Amino acid sequence: MGSHQAKPKVLVLGKVDYAQDAWNALNDISEILKPASTNREDFLKECRSGKFEGVVAAYRTFHSFSITGLIDKELVDAFPGSLRYFVSCAAGYDQVDIDACSARNPPLLVSNVPTAVDDATADVNMFLILGALRNFNTGMHSLREGKWRGQPAPRLGHDPQGKTLGILGMGGIGRNLKKKAEAFGMKVIYHNRRQLSEELSGGAQYVTFDELLSTSDVLSLNLPLNKNTRHIIGKAEFAKMKDGVIVVNTARGAVMDEAALVEALDSGKVFSAGLDVFEEEPTVHPGLIRNQNVLLVPHMGTWTIETLTAMEEWAIENVTLAITTGKLKSPVPEQVDLQ
Repeated sequence: MGSHQAKPKVLVLGKVDYAQDAWNALNDISEILKPASTNREDFLKECRSGKFEGVVAAYRTFHSFSITGLIDKELVDAFPGSLRYFVSCAAGYDQVDIDACSARNPPLLVSNVPTAVDDATADVNMFLILGALRNFNTGMHSLREGKWRGQPAPRLGHDPQGKTLGILGMGGIGRNLKKKAEAFGMKVIYHNRRQLSEELSGGAQYVTFDELLSTSDVLSLNLPLNKNTRHIIGKAEFAKMKDGVIVVNTARGAVMDEAALVEALDSGKVFSAGLDVFEEEPTVHPGLIRNQNVLLVPHMGTWTIETLTAMEEWAIENVTLAITTGKLKSPVPEQVDLQ
């Protein structure tokens, strides 16, 4: 770079908390801009004011949603024309309208963090499966109230050994979960939009969606949220499940109809549930709160120092590659052909 050449501008939405070395390195090669806004209305005004003119890449965290709201057509149109790369520090990108980004001229290229989250999310998944199977929540609750196991004692739980785990969405997290579940003696079946190669599926049996619903003892939701998967599990789907099924969700709350889950729990159709994600976070359906057979975790799937550091490093690498080479390390699948 010539001494007079300006550094590329990067807009940071949210903050970098852990990947300090990567963040310092990015600061050395770019000019960092941050919004002053604390809500969407102000952020839109800020975008339209020309304050971010010349910004080439944007880095965003899941929590910056409180400032920007959805990255939809309105916002994509308000972004400066110079913005070419939109880097999301998360695996799921349901808050970003990929169609609106692709429709821009030139397209706004979006990246996510596809694999750094796999271990931590699958671990929480396994914790929820075991906790829900064993019905630990009821006893834990009674103990804290000074009632030991409670009167009456909680229903007996189930062992994972020999149970069929149905995984809906066999991406990186689903495949990671498969190995962990098998270590506990579970048999794994899965359904995906496309059947995986034998190598990728690791020998897990591919079944139809209906078969997954009717044969799983434990159903785990591991699919991305998009317009095709919203409420993919609802009233009709619960009706097809085994009586006493266990349902676990670490994907996104809205892949399941929460009200239908509450109904299925109340009727006894669903024995218990383990949830890390909710439809209206941070609001949780009161029917889930009052039901002691439900194990609830406040979206902590990736809540570890190691994983959050790895996610930030990965996302910063996407920004760095974008501004230095014009290519993203991990473009979202919908845009692989656009880079």
